[in-house]
Amino acid sequence: MEGGKRASEAGPSSGGSSGCIGGGCGEERREKEKEMSEKPSGVCDVGVEEEDDGDTKVDGVVAGFVPGPLVSLKEQIEKDKDDDSLRRWKEKLLGSLENDLNGQMEPEVKFHSIGIISDYSGEINTPLPVSENESGRVLFTLREGSEYRLKLKFSVLHNIVSGLTYSNTVWKGGLQVDQSKGMLGTFAPQREPYVYTLDEEITPSGVLARGIYSAKLKFEDDDRRCHMELKYSFEIKKHT
Repeated sequence: MEGGKRASEAGPSSGGSSGCIGGGCGEERREKEKEMSEKPSGVCDVGVEEEDDGDTKVDGVVAGFVPGPLVSLKEQIEKDKDDDSLRRWKEKLLGSLENDLNGQMEPEVKFHSIGIISDYSGEINTPLPVSENESGRVLFTLREGSEYRLKLKFSVLHNIVSGLTYSNTVWKGGLQVDQSKGMLGTFAPQREPYVYTLDEEITPSGVLARGIYSAKLKFEDDDRRCHMELKYSFEIKKHT
C-alpha cells in the first residue's frame, strides 16, 4: 500500500513538470505519464503476493510474530498523566484500580469457576481451582444431541492480558474425538470479575457417543503464558 501511495504521489509531480520547452518533448512526456500511471497497480500486486507468502500461521499465530516488551500498567498510566483525554479514558477503563497497581509486569488471570449451561441440567457451576484429588472427576452430565455452553468466571490482575485464547481437547477411550479453539479477547484489570460464555455446542448422538469423556481445557495469552490448565470429565447419557 505504501508503494502504491508513493507512486500516486509521484504521478502528479512528474505530470506537472515544466522541464521541456516547446512541443518537442511532448511524446517523451506522454510516455513518462503512461509509465507512472501503470506503476501503482504493479506495486500493489507485489505487495499482495508478499503479504500472502508471509502470513504462514502456526496454531493461529503468524510465524515470526514477536510480541512487544511488557510495560507495567502503572507505568502506562503515569506516562500519559498530563494528557487529560487519555487520563479520562484510562480512568473509565480501569475504574479506581490505580491505587491497587503494584508495578508488576506479568498479567495474571485468576479463574473462579467453570459452569455448564444446558436444557437438561440447567446451570451447574464448579469452583476453581479443583483440588488434586478431584482432578479428572465428572463435572457434569449431558444428554445426547443436546445443546450446551461452557461459562467462565475470572479476574485479571496486575496488567492487561492480551489475546487470551482457549483450547478444549476431548478424548474417549484414549482416542481424541474433538478439539475446539477460540479467542476470548483482551482484558484489563477491574474490580468485578469477568463472566464469559463460550459458543454453543451440541453433543453427539448414538450408542457409540454415550459414555464418559475426559477433557483438557487450557488458556493462554499471546505471549504463550498458560493461565490455567484444567483436566476434567463429563458423561453423555441416552436421551429419554
